[in-house]
Amino acid sequence: QVQLVESGGGLVQAGGSLRLSCAASGSIISINAMGWYRQAPGKQRELVAAITSGGSTNYADSVNGRFTISRDNAKNTVYLQMNSLKPEDTAVYYCNADRVVSDYGIMGVVELSGYWGQGTQVTVSS
Repeated sequence: QVQLVESGGGLVQAGGSLRLSCAASGSIISINAMGWYRQAPGKQRELVAAITSGGSTNYADSVNGRFTISRDNAKNTVYLQMNSLKPEDTAVYYCNADRVVSDYGIMGVVELSGYWGQGTQVTVSS
């Protein structure tokens, strides 16, 4: 069973910074893609940033240049450094992992996608 646990959310003033972390645990062999999504009240969940195991990154236009995604493959952990935060960045931020290869014991090695963390609240005050 793979679990994702986020940390690092909180309340910050506009212009400030926060760093989110997400650690994946379980009998993980490898994770192809990890990313951060966010969902504001009344809005759909949207991609913020994603990173592959090889280090290729993708950012939403709204955060490009302000947010930086990185990962530690050895620790199965992904980070999101958020700078120059704006009130419109306020949302619940969710960690995602796709194409996770895990050892399921007698079931063998299995690749699954669509793992989500429980979410962490980020609130930016004006």
